[in-house]
Order: sequence, then structure tokens, then C-alpha cells
Amino acid sequence: MSNLAEIVHKRRTDWHRLEQMIVQLSARKLSGAHGSTLAELSDLYRSACTDLAMAEQYRLSPETVSYLHGLVGKAHNTIYRSRRFQFHLWWDLAFRQAPQQIFQDRCVHICAVLFFGLFSLSTYLAYDEAAFPGFAEKMLGAETMDQMEQTFSEVEFNRSINENLTMVAFYIQHNTGIGLQCFAMGPLIIPGLYTTAYNATTLGTSFGYMARGGTDGGDTFLEFVTAHGAFELTAIALAAAAGLRIGTGWLFTGGLTRIASLQLRAREAVPVMSVSGILFFLAALTEGLLSPSPIPYLFKAIWAVFSSALMMFYFVVLGYPRERSSAT
Repeated sequence: MSNLAEIVHKRRTDWHRLEQMIVQLSARKLSGAHGSTLAELSDLYRSACTDLAMAEQYRLSPETVSYLHGLVGKAHNTIYRSRRFQFHLWWDLAFRQAPQQIFQDRCVHICAVLFFGLFSLSTYLAYDEAAFPGFAEKMLGAETMDQMEQTFSEVEFNRSINENLTMVAFYIQHNTGIGLQCFAMGPLIIPGLYTTAYNATTLGTSFGYMARGGTDGGDTFLEFVTAHGAFELTAIALAAAAGLRIGTGWLFTGGLTRIASLQLRAREAVPVMSVSGILFFLAALTEGLLSPSPIPYLFKAIWAVFSSALMMFYFVVLGYPRERSSAT
């Protein structure tokens, strides 16, 4: 309990600072506050929410719990009940806090290496039939391979807009289903990692097999998947990472109770899963509208390069920490 008392004593400085900011920033003044002020207010508010959860779990003094309840409530009202939309606060959350948290999240690192590593390896093994005969057949099965060849041999690049919009809805359902499967298994740790590895290997093998020279529908397949592949694959890896982040809550508690730790890790997983959902939506739009269009392949390849560069800018350039972050 002595360590807990020290933590509470250190945190009181931030509580008092948050209380001062609440007094200074009325709902009417908040919309005109400087971006750095709003960022500090947001950080202090999230930290106070975490402190309140810790205080309730460890049964701190009723005075401390009551004080934190009041502080969190006043901060919530100050931020979310202002008369105007807080664009600066939203911008800071979306383009500073979220990418920096994702950049530093070790669960994202683990899932990215696992997914893209196995995807690349299985693509190579399936592509080089001479060096690894029978690999694709063992991983996919002859029936699946025949179905892929038939499907992409019949793809038409001049569908009507109504058909394309219908397919956008289908791709949203289908692709997010894969992501939700990885996310749902993530809290169980081992099943989550297995599901991520299985999807990476299956998708990679499919890419490698269809990229072989002479495969029926191979050229059509490559033209179809080029534009949206980067969005879709990245979204799957992020969904798996969000689930794994929640799973670390019951495995590594950091001194908190398992419930409090799970609550904390679940909040940390929200930005990761939110970005994953946006990427799934962009992938579905691209797959439904651009991929089957008669637009020249060069433009689709340029879009693939642009989308990859855009994600690199968001996750690396914006994500690279420029100050001390609360992400773990």
C-alpha cells in the first residue's frame, strides 16, 4: 500500500492542474482555446479516468474516490458539453494521439511482423512451384484453387454503378468479418495469434499461386487486388493488434486488478480498432469501385503506391513520438 500511496501523491499534481484548467476554460471559451491547451486537457482527463478506475479497484479513501468522481464529471462536461464542435480537440486526437499510440504499441509491432512476415513468406513459397512443389495445393486445396481460377477468369471490368455499390456493401461485410475474427480471438492471446497467422498464410498463398505465370485468371487477379490490397491487409493486422492489446490486460496487469487492467487496455485498443475500421471501409470502396473499373492498370498501381505512402505518413511520420506519450 505504500507504493500506492506514493502513486496517489504524485498524481495529485495532475488532478490539481486539471481542476485549474476546468475553472479557466468554461464551455464558451473552450472552442477558442489553443491546440496545445486542448491536448493537455485531453491527456489529463484520460489520466484522471484511469486514476478513478484504480481508486475504485483498490478501495482508496471515500474522500479520494468522491473527489475523482467529481473531477472526472466536471472535466467530461467541460469537454463534451461545449456549445461548439471542438475541431482542435478532434484533430489532435486523430492526427497526434492515435498515430503516436499506434506507432509505440508493441501489440501492433507483433501482429504486423507476424501477419506481413507470414504473408510474404507464403506468397514466395506458393509462387516458386519448382523449389516448393505442392505447397499451394496443401495450403489451399485443389477445390479452392480451381474456384479462384474460375472466379477471376470471369471477372468483368465494366460493371454498372449499381452492381459496384452492391459489391461495396458485400466487401464491407466480408472483409470486416475477417478483421473481427482476428479481433475477437485476440483477447485469448494464442487463438488470436493463430487466427492472424492462418489468415496471413492463406491470403499469401492465394497471392503467390495466382501470380504464377500461366495460371488461369492470374493477370486479372493481380489487376483486381493491386489497388485495394494495401488498405485491406493493413486493416487486418491492426484488428488483430487491437484484440491482442485487450488480451494483455488480463495477462500483464501492471499492479492493477484484472478488471481494471482490462478496462485500461480496452481504452488503448480503441484508436487501433478505429483506424482499422476506416481502412476496411477505404478498402471496400476501392475494391468495389476502382478495382473492377476499366481504368488502365497503371492508374490502379499508382493508387496502390499512393495509399501505401499515405499510410506510411500517418503511422510513421505522424506517429513518431515528439513528446512523452501515455501509450504503453
